[in-house]
This record gives sequence, C-alpha cells and structure tokens, in this order.
Amino acid sequence: MSPAYGQCYDPTGARYGIPTYPWRLAPEGLATRRQLRARGLRPGGQEIAAQLMRRSPRRKAGVSVAYLYRIDRAKPVRPMTPGKAAALAKAMTVRRTCPDCRTDAGYVIPASLGSCVGCAYPEEQRAA
Repeated sequence: MSPAYGQCYDPTGARYGIPTYPWRLAPEGLATRRQLRARGLRPGGQEIAAQLMRRSPRRKAGVSVAYLYRIDRAKPVRPMTPGKAAALAKAMTVRRTCPDCRTDAGYVIPASLGSCVGCAYPEEQRAA
C-alpha cells in the first residue's frame, strides 16, 4: 500500500472523524452532491456520511476532499417555480447587458473587463 493511499484510507473514521476513502474507491450507496444532482436528488439535510480524499498540489493543505451522502436518504430536487425561473432569467439578462452601451452582448460580460469587448477595446474594434 502506498503512503498516499494509506493516508486516504480510513473506513472506520478513527483518523478524520468520518469514514475516509481514496478517490474513486467509495463504497456503493454513497454519492457526492454532483452525483446526487445528476440523479435528480439532493442531500436533504442529512449529515455527511463519508469523504473522498486525494493528494493535490493545487490545494494549500495538499489534499482535495469531496463529501459523500447516502443515496437512500436523499430527497428529490425541488422543482423550479415560475418566480425562480423569472428571477434567474432577469439576473442572466443583467449579466449580459453592457453598462456602457446598454446592449445585450449575447454572452456574460467578464468581470475583468466590466463592459463588452467592443466598449473595452474600441481601438481594436475600429481597426477590424
């Protein structure tokens, strides 16, 4: 057993407080939030059942963690209400509208630019 695998394998929860498994080796009946959502489910207020762990040089702590929930205790996703759908459509329209020229850019305006590409770089747009 490699040291990395041994660090991530704790099915009893003695080391981390909850059962811990290496990446991609979780037991059947457990799923992450994304996996639950793909099945049309949500955790529904249940406690974290276990966690997946792997080494990651990108993370400050050196490990990535994904929490697992029990599939049999998961609840169905709440349906989208007409009010929520309208609010989401309005929010997306605001994100696509340029604050300078007040036109719909057709894409979400990058926060780094603060305006559509045509307003952010007018010299390049004239040359093209």
